[in-house]
Amino acid sequence: MIKAEHLTKHFDTPPDTVLALDDFSTEIGSGSIYGLIGPNGSGKSTLLRLIAGVYRPDGGSLEVDGQSVFENEHIKERIFFVSDDFFYFPGATVDEMAALYAGFYPNWSWERYAELSGKFPLERKRKLQTFSKGMARQAALLLGLSAQTPFLLLDEAFDGLDPIIRTAVRKILSDDVSRRDATVIITSHNLRELEDLCDHVGLVHRGNILFQKELDELKLGFCKVQAAFRPLPDPEEIKKRLDVLSLETHGSLIHLVARGNSADVLALLEDYSPLFSEGLPLTLEEVFISEMEAIGYDYSNVLF
Repeated sequence: MIKAEHLTKHFDTPPDTVLALDDFSTEIGSGSIYGLIGPNGSGKSTLLRLIAGVYRPDGGSLEVDGQSVFENEHIKERIFFVSDDFFYFPGATVDEMAALYAGFYPNWSWERYAELSGKFPLERKRKLQTFSKGMARQAALLLGLSAQTPFLLLDEAFDGLDPIIRTAVRKILSDDVSRRDATVIITSHNLRELEDLCDHVGLVHRGNILFQKELDELKLGFCKVQAAFRPLPDPEEIKKRLDVLSLETHGSLIHLVARGNSADVLALLEDYSPLFSEGLPLTLEEVFISEMEAIGYDYSNVLF
């Protein structure tokens, strides 16, 4: 388990001091794929670097499996951090970096390394400095997955990957969590990227976490419906009869997101004799917008 309590981190950039995390508290349970989302500069990457022990907290506490991480070799060997700017030694190949990590991580598996090498189309004896951004990202994921650590931290994990590799990585991560009860934390500002992968999501904004929930729980209590009418009923009348979070009209069509279940909403719309009506799946973005509106935040300045 990862537990942060009143965590604070600031950076001195004269003449200013930037507060990256401000009284940040959260718990991330074991055996989950946790999506950490928010705009650039919200504190996502800083949190991962604190969890990995790259940074020392300025205030509060951060524990992994009940122990602080900074300068704790025993805990650090249980965490693999794939940063947005993957580090490698000048002139090193993928195989040479693998040999290096094999000496650091006690659960490193050469068998797993060989298996995954077949899924990532990389020349392992080629120098990493000649790789494109997407190829370097694949190499970092290959090394991180082969280390077989209980905690895998991925900063913008899918950035630069083509659609085929993205699909493969999602499946590999899901299999790893299931097989090893691993904990994966993925930062992203792209909600659609995480929707089919994560079981928990948390939204970070201005150095604090607005809320976090299990993905299935997050989608409960909301529904999305579209219906066609001729003539179009008064949208304001529909809003009075339903707990509508958003309603848009396009010609003879009405699209709405409301609290409740789609069956009840569709039943009420039958009073207006629709030409057709149907419930639609909610996207993670729509659910987050609805949640943020409910707690009084202006989502237009937070989500992309």
